[in-house]
Amino acid sequence: MSRRKQAALLVSGGLDSAILLQELLKQGRRVYPIYVKSGHRWETAELYWLRRFLKSVKYVNLKPLVCLQLPTSDLYKRHWSQTGRNVPGPQSRDDEVYLPGKNILLIAKTSIYCALKKIPVLILGTLKTNSFPDASPRFFLEMGDAVSRGLHANLRVEVPLRRHTKKEVLILGRDLPLALTFSCLAPKNKRHCGRCNKCIERKKAFRVACLPDPTNYARPNRRG
Repeated sequence: MSRRKQAALLVSGGLDSAILLQELLKQGRRVYPIYVKSGHRWETAELYWLRRFLKSVKYVNLKPLVCLQLPTSDLYKRHWSQTGRNVPGPQSRDDEVYLPGKNILLIAKTSIYCALKKIPVLILGTLKTNSFPDASPRFFLEMGDAVSRGLHANLRVEVPLRRHTKKEVLILGRDLPLALTFSCLAPKNKRHCGRCNKCIERKKAFRVACLPDPTNYARPNRRG
């Protein structure tokens, strides 16, 4: 397989990166899934479901999961993502889940891995609706240029879902085992809490896409 067909994909275990993974594999690309551990409260549950989803994928061009360490407790300190207290709930605004500079950290770490392994493309599953400053088309273009120069490597940063909404992405992946994906800020024994900002967003996405929601919520009666 040519190097141009190889790509590293930042995976979280959520809907967007899981569906994007499948699409890249269907295109015949050799995909190296990368998960970055930063010390957030949801990571144990997230990794549990990510590994289960990856086991369900039947493509030979899927490489083993790579876990990189990038502790951020010194940056976010008493932030809810580290403490688990005051997690953004059902009525919270999307900007309340923003982790400043998160994509800068993720790209910096994983681009070094890509350069060392001679993987020419780093892919993120960012959507059209992501309005944070480190998720704009210009940011990804300039960040890709910066890491290529800094690492003396021909590395591209790609965001193929950047023009898609979550509804469009869900419809694209409607035949996948989406019950094995995970997107919750306050998991209850590896289950979705059903109450946090991300659970509400997840419920709404399935509803808007007119698809049955297969998620096992700890509090299933709450609608987004």
